[in-house]
This record gives sequence, structure tokens and C-alpha cells, in this order.
Amino acid sequence: MKKLIAGLCFIYTLCFVGTASSADLQVRVSNPPSDGTLVFQIYDNPDAFGDFRSPRKEFRMPVNPEGVYRLDSVAPGAIALLVYADQNNNQALDRTFIGIPKEPIALSNGYRPKGPPSFQRASFYLAEGEVSSIDVELYQVLGESGQWGVGLGVIARSSPYVGSDATVAQVIPAITYFGERLQWVGPSLRYGLWGSDTLRVAVNATYRIGAYEEDDSPILVGLGDRDNTLMAGVGLVYDGPNQVDVDFRYQHDVLDRFGGGTAALRVSKGFQNGNISWGPSLGVNWMSSDLANYDFGVPQWAAIVGRPAYDVGSTVTLEGGIGGMLEITEHWRLVIDINAEYLGDDIADSPIVDDDYVLKGFAAITYTF
Repeated sequence: MKKLIAGLCFIYTLCFVGTASSADLQVRVSNPPSDGTLVFQIYDNPDAFGDFRSPRKEFRMPVNPEGVYRLDSVAPGAIALLVYADQNNNQALDRTFIGIPKEPIALSNGYRPKGPPSFQRASFYLAEGEVSSIDVELYQVLGESGQWGVGLGVIARSSPYVGSDATVAQVIPAITYFGERLQWVGPSLRYGLWGSDTLRVAVNATYRIGAYEEDDSPILVGLGDRDNTLMAGVGLVYDGPNQVDVDFRYQHDVLDRFGGGTAALRVSKGFQNGNISWGPSLGVNWMSSDLANYDFGVPQWAAIVGRPAYDVGSTVTLEGGIGGMLEITEHWRLVIDINAEYLGDDIADSPIVDDDYVLKGFAAITYTF
């Protein structure tokens, strides 16, 4: 008898206590495909939602003529819903070369972000033991011609040179574009050549501002100005789990200002707090001797008393930084990226260098269509 009572109590616990800690969600989907599969993903983690990976729960259902779908036994609390049409039935959300969804999606609260999605804007509260109803509408994130943005930005870097307190800064148009393969953000451009939504090979280009002008400091007089240039090359991008990304690139001076190149390996981790997407990063940079001497060396013909000739040679620097994006509204965004680069002894021992680090950054405010 005792075993029977214990068994009945266990069944009661599973049937009633278990269901008391869950809720049901009824979703009405508009603008659906005529057939195929819809995928419903429940998120309760802002970082996972910001990357559309690792949902708390997923439901796959065939398209039905009524357009109403019931999601049973959803954990209550603050959640966000992503719905997408799995057009090729490959069990995954297809993305462009820069990670933007290619298949039609819909988010709760009618939210249509123009950048990394904000959990705060898409989330709603699902009460325990209740059946809640929401409406969503499927749409193409990039439309037919991609996503354009315009605004104003500034790129800047500190001066590590002896006797110089100048900050090299330049205001630039902050034009952004996100397409199937092309990404253009301020001074940087990337075009995907091959790969998947997690591992991609791309060509890239970056506008590089000159390190100094010779009138920034007496120690630099006679060396000539260091001109702006365009760096271009190839890179490999890996979007890992939990918003851990790895970016490797090589770039060369295509305008032949100094004729050298640089390689960089950067690892970053993404986080989300409210309407802010941000993340720290660590990197290592290799500079060819042509580039290192252009910025920090002293050629034989420019040697004077107090400024002996100095050959930096190829060298390696370390870099750490933090970047972020504030979603002011669905259309307005503020983007900031700040980094500190440790120059190392090869550079710091140059007679024209005073500091062993350089601070550099980019900031822009843009309106995305």
C-alpha cells in the first residue's frame, strides 16, 4: 500500500507540479510561405538571442492554412520569440556571409532590428500556467537591395612620439551597407568569397590614417608627413558559439605609400545589456619592416644629432579593446570601438618614440533605412 501511495504521489507531481511551472503560447503568423516548415525558437538569454543561436526551446511545424500555432510547455518568465521559414528544410537558419538571416524571420513585439537584435525590445512576460497569444509577421531582413545607413563618424589615434601631444583625427562620412556578401561599415569594407554562416573567407579593405605630420613635434621635422592610405587583403572569419568570434586578416598598402603590409588575429566575445551590444577583444598584430619603419623608424638620410638612424624591422604588437553598439531606436545606432595597442621594445626603443602604446578608435552615429 505504501508503495502504491508513493507511486500515485510521484505521478501527481509529474502531472500537476510539472505543468504548473510552464505555460503555453499561441502564435499567429502573418505573411507566411504557402508551404514548408516554420521554426519557432524561444530565448530567455539576451546573449544567445543577440546571435540567434542556442535557443531555450525550439518547435518545428508545417505551415497550416489557419496561420495559428500552439507552443506547449514553455518555461514562464521574460522570453523573446524568433520565427523563421526553413525554406530549404536544412534544420538551420540560413545566413549571409556576414551573419544576417537570409530566410524570412519574425520577432515578438513586431521588432525589426537594423543590427544585432536587442532582447529587451523583443522580450515579453509569459505568465506561469496561462495561455498567451501574440502576432508576428515574417519579413526579409535585407529586403531586395540590402540595408543602407548614413551618418557621421570620426577615426582617431593618439601620438606616441617624443614631444608630441597631437591626436590624429579625421571626420568621415559614416556610410554602412549590409548585403548578401558585402559589408561596409565606416572605414572598413568586407566582401565574402566562400564559406558558411560560421566560417568564411573574405576580401577586405580599410582606410588607414597617417601616423603623424612632421610639424607635430620637433623630433619629427625633416621626416616628412605620413599620408593616409588604403589597406586591402584577404581574411578568415569564424563565428563561434556563445558569440565568440575569431577574425584573421592580411592587408597590404595598395596605394604604395610605404609598400608594406600587416597581419592581425583578433578574438572577441559578444554580450548584450538592454539595447547595448558590446564585447571585449584581444589581438596580435604583425607589421612588415616597411610599415614599421614608415611609422616608427629613422632612415639613414634623416639621421641628425639626437635622432640617430633606427631600423625597426618587422615586429609584433599586442592589442586589446572594447566595442559596442547602442540601438537608440530601430533605425538610429551609435557605434564605438576603442583599442589600446602595446608597441613592444622594437618600436619603443626608436629615438622618435616616447610611449609604448597607442590609443585608437572609431565612433559613428548612423540612420539605417
